[in-house]
Amino acid sequence: MSAFRTLGWLDRFLAVWIFLAMVVGVLLGNFVPETASALDKGRFVGVSVPIAVGLLVMMYPILCKVRYEALHEIMSHRGMWKQILFSVIMNWIVAPFFMFGLAWAFLPDKSELRAGLILVGLGRCIAMVLIWTGLAGGHGEYCAILVAINSILQMFLFAPLAVLFIRVFGHSSDSLDISYSVVATSVAVFLGIPLGAATVTRFALRGLKGAEWYERVFIRFAAPWSLIGLLYTILVLFASQGHRVVHQIVSVVRVAAPLMVYFIVIFFLTLWVTHRLGFGYALAATQSFTAASNNFELAIAVAVATFGANSDQALAATVGPLIEVPVLLGLVYVAKLVGRRFSWK
Repeated sequence: MSAFRTLGWLDRFLAVWIFLAMVVGVLLGNFVPETASALDKGRFVGVSVPIAVGLLVMMYPILCKVRYEALHEIMSHRGMWKQILFSVIMNWIVAPFFMFGLAWAFLPDKSELRAGLILVGLGRCIAMVLIWTGLAGGHGEYCAILVAINSILQMFLFAPLAVLFIRVFGHSSDSLDISYSVVATSVAVFLGIPLGAATVTRFALRGLKGAEWYERVFIRFAAPWSLIGLLYTILVLFASQGHRVVHQIVSVVRVAAPLMVYFIVIFFLTLWVTHRLGFGYALAATQSFTAASNNFELAIAVAVATFGANSDQALAATVGPLIEVPVLLGLVYVAKLVGRRFSWK
């Protein structure tokens, strides 16, 4: 039986469901005027409550699959520190500088959009990267460790790097007062809550019902909710921003172009380097999606808190996930094709 036939209907047609979620979201945002205001009424750490709920639902089942009981063994491997060092270089040196260059190359006359784009490049992903890695057949435990490290670094590095890239390197005259508390709270909520809940769930249920029951019954029940949460989040994102995206289409297209270049180039650069370094497919896929993915919820929260919800900086940050989701979904299929084509183990 082919691998495609072994997938459930949700996984099998994920590209179709995501496309439908985007289309329905844009239609709602444009033809139901009160949609955007209704979705934006309540805010939680700078992000609308409906989006926050979707992100938490999306992450919890994935984190329930992580073998926390085996992490100490993985961390003791000498190769783990090589993975961490490589990830830090790609995520905190290569990716931000590349996005900075793209922002200036594509938006030399639009300082506000440029600033929003730079914020997207600085936010290292702590949510959807777990989904992309899982779909591509990456290493779940390594991904969880890299996400945790990026989360800690993000709390300390995001604010000073934003000032460095936007004000110092970018010679921007705009006042830029990015609060450390906004960054730390966003990371704590969108990683801390689902991670804490998943850890308690895993150890409690495995202790009460056994490891076999946990994997066979609970994970089988919980797993689809990750993709349901993803589809819901995408629908809400496109619905809340659909009207603005359509009516500011020129700005959206100008921001979308460098984003597409960024995601594709960073992904393939990381994949090529990891192959040259002799990484296995699972680790290479994990590193590639970790480097190419971005923390859009943090970028949006910081842009809104710093520049205002109706600013061009917030618009640029919002365009991030609208481009990232379809591009990285496509790269999931590309990664699996490359792995099969070259028998990459």
